[in-house]
Amino acid sequence: MSENNLKQTPLTSWHALHGGRMVEYAGFEMPVQYEGVLAEHAVVREKVGLFDITHMGEIEVNGPGSRAWISSLITNSLKKSVPGKVVYNAMCKPDGGVLDDMLVYCLEEERWLVVCNAANHEKIVNWMQSHLPDDGVKMTDRSHEIAMIAVQGPDSRELMGRLEMLAGKSAEIDALDFYSAFTCEGPSGEWLVSRTGYTGEHGYELYLPNEDALSVWEELLTRGEDLGVAPIGLAARDTLRFEVCYCLYGHELGEEISPLEAGINWAVKMKKKGGFVGLEALLKQREAGVPRQIVCLELDGKGIARQDARVLHNDTDVGFVTSGTFSPTLKKALAMALVEKDLPDGDSSSSSSSSSSGNWAVDVRGRKIPCHPVAFPFLAARTKGDPRADRSLS
Repeated sequence: MSENNLKQTPLTSWHALHGGRMVEYAGFEMPVQYEGVLAEHAVVREKVGLFDITHMGEIEVNGPGSRAWISSLITNSLKKSVPGKVVYNAMCKPDGGVLDDMLVYCLEEERWLVVCNAANHEKIVNWMQSHLPDDGVKMTDRSHEIAMIAVQGPDSRELMGRLEMLAGKSAEIDALDFYSAFTCEGPSGEWLVSRTGYTGEHGYELYLPNEDALSVWEELLTRGEDLGVAPIGLAARDTLRFEVCYCLYGHELGEEISPLEAGINWAVKMKKKGGFVGLEALLKQREAGVPRQIVCLELDGKGIARQDARVLHNDTDVGFVTSGTFSPTLKKALAMALVEKDLPDGDSSSSSSSSSSGNWAVDVRGRKIPCHPVAFPFLAARTKGDPRADRSLS
């Protein structure tokens, strides 16, 4: 896609004018970094950072029967969803492969917001549209009118409380448990304030009309100056989620990877009323034995194991790296990999630091770099109650 055809967010011009290195991402012109990945990563781990994530897709669903209809397309249960609750989900093909992972917000009893990944936005809209019932349920793609700002880091609560539009909302902000949200009226329409996050740090998301985005972004930067707030690019967003082992679609999740293989079993409710697309295939996979699993690896030699690098166990190819980089926090080269199930020392819940039951390596451009399995996750998330950070639920 040429630069002239790239979509822009309400903040694109601001990013370009303030040192953002702009790249194409999921059809959008987005900032990959400003000061640098290491510095931006540290800001979020130690202070507070701002992310423009307007490229995400937002699909509103409402009308009689909307709860049951959405539930039929997703793996998790909405049975306990009440207004203000958020549920992490996967949406599968009939064969159990993952079309996307997403958040489903209950805004009102029969009003929902499905938030999907930018790269899968069109695919998910088409998939949902193709399954839409003839009567009752209405579906509206609102992605073009909603901006999204993530506020992440130890000082995120302090900064959120300084926003003029959230004055008087301290009680609501303090009451936000993980995976919860509330709505309020902003200058140009409804705002949605939530607490989910993709960094492993305490944080919030602001969904707001495009018209409000720039003023809110600039206000957050001004009011958070003493906190060391800074804009953060896509590159640091990836290293942050990687350290706490959150799945990324196209890496740990995909149409050829089931949610059981990806280790998000806790988001797959096999017994929920009405079932869901892909249930039969996942039941068969569970009965036969899930063939692959995500493991965490630490490299013992010099080098970085990037996506698709082959993983070797006793010189046998057993899988591939899904995500790999140098951890800015832990100062180690690490990787997540999808490998054959039940290999010796292949349990990522193990804290083993040696390969007593076999020799592990990653093939990086023909060079075998020794590595060993380590405990999941690499870095413990500070977000209490986040199932993504607890492998014991898988």
